[in-house]
Amino acid sequence: MSTVLEQPTLADRAALGGDAAATDSAAADAHARRARRERVLRWVAPIAIALAALGLWELVVWWNDVPHYILPGPSLVAQSLVEDWGTLSGSLLVTLQVTFMALAVAIVGGVGLAVLFSLSKWVELSLFPFAVVLQVTPIVAIAPLILIYVDSTQVALLICAWIVAFFPILSNTTLGLNSADHNLQNLFELYGANRWQTMRFLRLPAAMPYFLGGLKIAGGLALIGAIVAEFAAGSAGTGSGLAYRILEAGYRLDIPRMFAALVLISLTGIAIFLASSLLSHLLLRRWHESAVKRES
Repeated sequence: MSTVLEQPTLADRAALGGDAAATDSAAADAHARRARRERVLRWVAPIAIALAALGLWELVVWWNDVPHYILPGPSLVAQSLVEDWGTLSGSLLVTLQVTFMALAVAIVGGVGLAVLFSLSKWVELSLFPFAVVLQVTPIVAIAPLILIYVDSTQVALLICAWIVAFFPILSNTTLGLNSADHNLQNLFELYGANRWQTMRFLRLPAAMPYFLGGLKIAGGLALIGAIVAEFAAGSAGTGSGLAYRILEAGYRLDIPRMFAALVLISLTGIAIFLASSLLSHLLLRRWHESAVKRES
């Protein structure tokens, strides 16, 4: 006996197509809900943990009746931040000026030297060890010497912050320039591109993610270098940064003000990191795998 296979009718095909479309729609909706939940959790979870920690801190201080000159509560720190904003904001601007100037010099010098390294292996072998020496030497140890040998305190602070921020830019950018696809480099040579054309259209774009990764690190390190240099300088007056305000508050046992200055430093570091992360996302989101949004 022979079995006759029935062909699916148009109604069956339409039903199958409708089921597939419904399945795809349900999967898309589930993916959209999951993405929204992840975006919310990305912000809500850290904020909730921070609020819980602040609440616990306030409770411990209140429950144990801890004196404010030993450990102030978050409410007292916030009050000090508001009341002393005129002084602290001026010091914050001084610290930010040193930080961003050092970061700018580190970017220009680090990228320029990295390009030079990529063009000449002998230059890289000759100079890179000295960059490593700058990186591994503790800035807290050499800051007093820089302050002695440099007449201008502002320039000395700038040098200290630059030393700390320089190496991540140089190292990451050099790695990125050397990581360009060798097959594409051979293709550029095949089509007669010179070294600068290859650098501009191939190696620099390939190094962009590495440079931006180094920028995230260097931004925070520049702030740390500026703070350490200000501690070593210990200058007073209107031109003093946040580090001196911390020392001043410690001498006066004004611990709430000290915590307020520390909060400003932390918030500044977070803002610098978020700004560099946003810049990285805007520059890489259309073409690099680290920033391209995947559908699944």
